Parts: sequence; structure tokens; C-alpha cells
Amino acid sequence: MVNVSRPIYLDHNATTPIDSCVLEAMMPFLTGSFGNPSSIEHEHGHEAAVAVDRAREQVASVIGAQTSEIVFTGSCTEANNLAILGVARGAPKKGHIITSQIEHPAVLEPVRALEREGWRVTYLPVCDQGLVSPDSVAEAISTDTVLVSVMGANNEVGTVQPIRKIGTICTERGVLFHSDLAQCVAYENFDVKRDGLHLASLSAHKAYGPKGVGALYVRSRNPRVRVAPIMFGGGQERGIRSGTLNVAGIVGMGMACAIARKSGAQEGARLRKMSSTFLGIVQNAFPNARLNGHPTLRLANSLSISIDGVEPLALIRKLRGQISFSASSACATSKVQTSPVLMAMFGDTARARQAFRISSGRDTNETEYLEAARAIVEAANELQRAAA
Repeated sequence: MVNVSRPIYLDHNATTPIDSCVLEAMMPFLTGSFGNPSSIEHEHGHEAAVAVDRAREQVASVIGAQTSEIVFTGSCTEANNLAILGVARGAPKKGHIITSQIEHPAVLEPVRALEREGWRVTYLPVCDQGLVSPDSVAEAISTDTVLVSVMGANNEVGTVQPIRKIGTICTERGVLFHSDLAQCVAYENFDVKRDGLHLASLSAHKAYGPKGVGALYVRSRNPRVRVAPIMFGGGQERGIRSGTLNVAGIVGMGMACAIARKSGAQEGARLRKMSSTFLGIVQNAFPNARLNGHPTLRLANSLSISIDGVEPLALIRKLRGQISFSASSACATSKVQTSPVLMAMFGDTARARQAFRISSGRDTNETEYLEAARAIVEAANELQRAAA
């Protein structure tokens, strides 16, 4: 049994702890350096504006963007809404949008709002490994298609999508391409130019930064993307996103991106190896345990597993004092229902209903990770015996 004073945290896809270097960078802007970056005519405001500019450079660098192409928002959810609704509001007339059935609600809900307003929407299916077919994107594009939105990697099953192939198709067809990269910054390598992205949404708190801050990449040329504002006020962020900037949060996001750029690949390799060992322990105990999502094209830290006869919420409750993990997405409400992502992959099946998610992180060491695997095996065995 795991014997710790505090549960082992294995829900990093839901949120990550703030890195100590991130917190250190933020602290001056939570205490003495409190200026408004819009007040650049005096020293306090200038100091804040310089810090925001530095953070903008750091965020741009992690995805291969230009500094001027980064728009800070209050969250990745806001960035997704701004991308989708902003492109639609800027279009000359209502048209067609393509997305996938396994997108985060922050993408699906604004798309559905546009659908209610008269936009035509195609929701692409995925295979049982959670992949969107680039061919299906090409087939769905029509003369009135304005935007394609497909996430970089799925938050529940970890599948990494063929973004570069989809980007090539969208570029060739003259259609804007947006991707929710919330899960990708910490360990994955995405380059907006190389991958054919015109818009991309980022989250700080999924990459060891603070909650309450995100960013939207908006391409400035070839083509220049027009995004109409969805909130109005003082005209900050080039008039795209009004509101006084959260300087401390933005500084934290910048530092988080700088750390990811420097060490994300190495850290991802460590977590991928650990995750493989974790899965091996579970499948050795339960030969019929199934990994959900693509076996190789997946987030380094993420495992979605289904074990026959084991109800995930019962497993989570049984291990609540020892391990923190998830039955599915933790970004919506506490309502208990089968994940739409897993339903899209497997239908209303036992495999979909029995899935639980383990997502390790930078602070996860191998010893506690393997202890957690053994604790899950023990608890799952007890649940199976009780159900027999």
C-alpha cells in the first residue's frame, strides 16, 4: 500500500503545480511591482510593460511564433472562444466550420453556439485510437469552409493528432486552421509555421504556470488572420482582447514556457519511460486491461486504462487518500457521465465506462509512480472480487 502523508498527485492533465522558478518570477509583480502595463508614461507602468513584452517573447518562442502574434487572455478557454467566435465574427458571411467529436468543451461549445446562429458545422469522427483522419478533413472542406479546429493532443486519452498533415491540407485549400494546444506545451514540440497553424490556444496552468492566464497565437502574415474581438473595453492586446493585463500571471506563463522549451523534451522522455513501466505493471496483473488512445502517438505523461469489472469512480474513491487521479476530464462539472471522448471512440460500451486517467508530471518520481501502480492493482483486485 502507498504510505504517504499526502496523496500522490497523478492528475497533471487537469492542472499542474506551479514550478518554483515560475513562482519566483511572479513574486515581484504580486508585491512591489504593481504597475499597469498600459500606463507606460511612468516608471511603474513601464516596468510592467517591459515584463509583459519579455513574457510575450517567451511564449512565442515555445511555439515558433513572432512576438507580435501572441495575444494574452484569461485562460485557454477564452483563447479558444476568441479564436472560433472571433474568426466567425470577422467573416463576411456565415459559412462552414470543421471540428472533431473529441474536442474540449472550450472548442465544442462556441462551435455549437455558432451552429445555433446558422453556421454549418461538421463534427469529424475519430478511430478507436482517438485519431482524426487527415483525409476526413480534406473530404469535409467545401467552398464555404472558414475554419478547421482540431486539438493538438487529447486531454483524456493522450492521443496526439496529425496536426502537420491537417495543416498542410488547410494551407493548400486556403482554410484557416486552429488548434487547442493546452496539453502540448509542457512536453510536445509544436511549431506553428512548420505545422501550418493559423491560430493556436495555450494554457499556463497545464505547463507548470499559474491558473487564470492563457494566450492565443494569431498569424500575422501568409495569410494575416483577422480575429474580431468578443469583449470590448480599453483596446488592450491590439484591440483583440480588452482588459487590464494580469502581469504576474503573464510573467509566470512566460517563465513556464521558457522552462518547457529548455527541458520539455528531456522530461517527456523520462515520463514516457515511466508510463510504459506503469502500464506494464497493470497489464501484467490484468492481461485484459486496455490502453485507450494511440499506443505511440500520445502524450508522454498520459495513460487512459480500462480494466474489466472495475468501475473507475469506485477505484478513485477507494484510493482517495493515497492517489489523486481522474475518471475522465476534470475541466467541466462534477456531473457523473460517460466521457463523450470515449463514447466517440468506443460507443456506449463497458470499455468507455471503465476508463480512468493517470497523468504524471515533472514532480512525479519513479518510486512513487510505481507504488501508485501497485496500489491501483491491489484496489482493482479487491473491487473485482467484491463484484464477483
